[in-house]
Amino acid sequence: MEKSSEPVWSLMGLLFRAHPWHGVDIGDDAPEIVNAYIEMVPTDTVKYELDKKTGLLKVDRPQRFSSMPPMLYGFIPQTYSADHSANYCNKKTGRNDIKGDKDPLDICILTERPISNSNILVPAVVIGGLRMIDNNEADDKIVAYLRDDMVFRNWEDIQDVPEPLIERLKHYFLTYKDIPGSEKHYTEIAGIYNKEEAYEVIRRARKDYEVNFAGIEELLNEALKRVQ
Repeated sequence: MEKSSEPVWSLMGLLFRAHPWHGVDIGDDAPEIVNAYIEMVPTDTVKYELDKKTGLLKVDRPQRFSSMPPMLYGFIPQTYSADHSANYCNKKTGRNDIKGDKDPLDICILTERPISNSNILVPAVVIGGLRMIDNNEADDKIVAYLRDDMVFRNWEDIQDVPEPLIERLKHYFLTYKDIPGSEKHYTEIAGIYNKEEAYEVIRRARKDYEVNFAGIEELLNEALKRVQ
């Protein structure tokens, strides 16, 4: 049988539903333009997230209070937050105690046209990010807009985003885990960075993925052989 030059995850997609984290390519134009898997839309009052084992979207928890994501929210496939991501966060904050959160890299996507469905892939143009830290773990939020969006497509960097939108995004992530009346705050935002720094955050997350999931293609190749 002639060996295909296609990546194994593409071949697996011919037989099975692709795993949104491992089975979807980040995109040929990454880190400038990336594929993003959407877990939540702005009308969601339930916290959805990917079940990493099955690749299915699951209910994590009902939102306890009135917070809803102000933009499309999800992650960038084939990324991971571990040592490379944590080291960069430590360097930028002057700290040495931050670790990776062991999750794919999160992304928030602006779009002028409402998108009401999650569990979809969208192409996103990266313009910056928020350096978020959650319980001493690097939990960056890349900021992007939907490719070819008629309103936002002329934005070059995060400085072009109106301040009220940035404040809304910051407020959501600073409060979505807080309990009213409690003095404990789980998250902090240590800074906002431009697209060049966002590209580096994505590159680091790619390195972390390659290191921590180095054997996944071999495993998929073995699985593919079994069904041939």
